[in-house]
Formats: sequence, C-alpha cells, structure tokens
Amino acid sequence: MQLRYSVQSGKRVAPILLMLTLPILLVALWAIVANAQRDRRGSGWAFNDREDERAAPKDTEFVFARIRYGSRRGNRGFGGSAGWAHDYPDAEEHILQVGSEATTINTRKMSYVIVDLDSEDIHKYPFAYFSEVGQMNLSIEEADNFREYLDRGGFAMIDDFDSQRSLDWFLAQMQQVFPERDFVPLTIDHPIFHTFYEIPTLALESPYEAQDGGRPTFYGYFDESGRLAMIINHNNDIGDFWEWIDQPRYPLQPSTEALRLGINYLMFALTH
Repeated sequence: MQLRYSVQSGKRVAPILLMLTLPILLVALWAIVANAQRDRRGSGWAFNDREDERAAPKDTEFVFARIRYGSRRGNRGFGGSAGWAHDYPDAEEHILQVGSEATTINTRKMSYVIVDLDSEDIHKYPFAYFSEVGQMNLSIEEADNFREYLDRGGFAMIDDFDSQRSLDWFLAQMQQVFPERDFVPLTIDHPIFHTFYEIPTLALESPYEAQDGGRPTFYGYFDESGRLAMIINHNNDIGDFWEWIDQPRYPLQPSTEALRLGINYLMFALTH
C-alpha cells in the first residue's frame, strides 16, 4: 500500500500566500527564541526516548521520524557521539514549531519520534530523517525495510555528513538497498526547492567546513517512476541550523534558509 498523506488544506498555496508567510516565519522564530532552553539535550536524551518508546501527540497528522540505524561503531551507535542522534531533539522541535505556525501542516512542536530502520513502524511515517550516514552500516533487515519504505512512497532526508569519502560510503550502503540506483546532483529548478518557499540559490553556507574542503551539494535519489524519494544534503548540516536557531551561534541568513529548506522538504514529502 502506498504511503500518501495530505496537508490539512489539501491545496497548493498561492504565490501571494508564500510572500505572506515571511512575517509568519519571523513570528515563529521569535517564539522559538522566547522559549529557548539554556541546556542542550542530545544523544543521551535520544537513547532514553528511544528505549522508552516516546510517542508523538495523537492529535496531529504529521509526525517527524528520526531514524536509528546500524553503525560502524556497533550497537546502533550507542555512546555520546552517535551520529543518528545528532541535533536531537531541538532540531525536531524547532522545525516543527515553524511548520505548525507558517504552514497548514497539522503538526505540533512535540510531533516527533525515533524509529529503528528495521522496524515496521517506519511505514507509519511519510518523512524520515537520517543524520551522519557516514557512520551507517546497514544490516540485511535494515536494507530490506528501507527498500520497502521508499517503494511504498516514503521520503527520506539525509543530513549532517561531509567529505567525498563519506558520500562514497553512503552510496555503497544504498547499493544494498537498490544496486542499480545512483545519486543525482540536483539543480535549483527541481520542484522541491519551490514547493512552499522559493529557494533562490543552492550556493548555501554550511555550519562547518567539510573535511576535504567540499562545498554543500544537494543530491537526489529517484525511484522507478522518477519521483524524488530522498534528498541528500552533502557537506552540510541543515539540522544543526535548526537546532541552534534559538541561539546566536550561526548567522541569521543561512539559518533562516535552512528553515525554509526544511519546510519545503516536509511539504514535498506530504504532497509528492
């Protein structure tokens, strides 16, 4: 059965509304800053939430699913630097708060879960977020379940990894999922960059310098019908911008562009 979800209105937003959402985005940012937490949480919090099977609010249509996967470090990366848990849960809470206030998506700040890649539960969610896939080491069960997820219409966002070496490693992992598919560089004319907000350029800043000096690049991973099934943010960390939007850690312009990209990704997952 295909995964298909719709936004609350079920309609595309007119261009004039896209312009009007800028003040709403600023209001959402102000709300995030006003409610900023002094202490960051992170990997330990993620492990506790996963083991406790933290649930999202039941009255929301859209739930953000962060994926826990097998790691080259073993045991699904348990430890203080587990890549799959980077930026959790502040990244989720901030992008969802913006999504709830700037769009018609029926979601809330706390509408997120952690799901194991080999779990059947992944098929409940149209949007799957993967962090630091340079650490990924897929099991047969994970590869099979990921293949089914994408075949059924799921959409994945790949984030927070850099260097050509890490990209090559991730491609090798994905060849266990679909041996015949490759990563395709995306250009600004792809609809994902215009689904809700107009992204004017892909020459964007990253919150860090890549290990090999590479520039941020967007790759697509397409299914047999030509649908974009996965967006790959290489040499970039969109979620890190989300996490720290409530603090003056990064410049405002790339931080807000990361939020705009995130909203476009969520909307694309719901409408394509």
